[in-house]
This record gives sequence, C-alpha cells and structure tokens, in this order.
Amino acid sequence: MPRNSTNPKKKLKTHRGARKRFKITATGKIKRMHSGKRHLLGTKKPGRMRKLKKLTLVSEADVRTLRQMLPYG
Repeated sequence: MPRNSTNPKKKLKTHRGARKRFKITATGKIKRMHSGKRHLLGTKKPGRMRKLKKLTLVSEADVRTLRQMLPYG
C-alpha cells in the first residue's frame, strides 16, 4: 500500500543517551568526549589531561551505528 497524506511514514526516535553524548558537526562528522576524567585525576599528567579535555572524532567502525541512533542529526 503506497504512502500518502492519509498514511504517512512514521517518525524515527532519537536515542536519548546518544543525543547527550555525541555532537554532529556541520560537515556531518560525529564528535565525542574522551573517557578517563572522572576519578584518579591526581595520578594523571597535565599533558594527558589537556588531551583528554578536547573532543575527538568517532571511529569509522561506529559511525554507521550512531547514524541510526541520531536519525535527524
């Protein structure tokens, strides 16, 4: 049965956990935060902490999964 104004396609739901953790850039890449900044911070060197502070890109292996979780990004 074809879709028309009386039988529209259903909207997709955004995964709420993914929405909070990932950002999509203007070019379509997905950025994420680094892990390892919650506890035992005194033993980590300042240079390491500066690198953990910045955002990084999601690996190519995970991009397809995240695109399904964030359909309207």
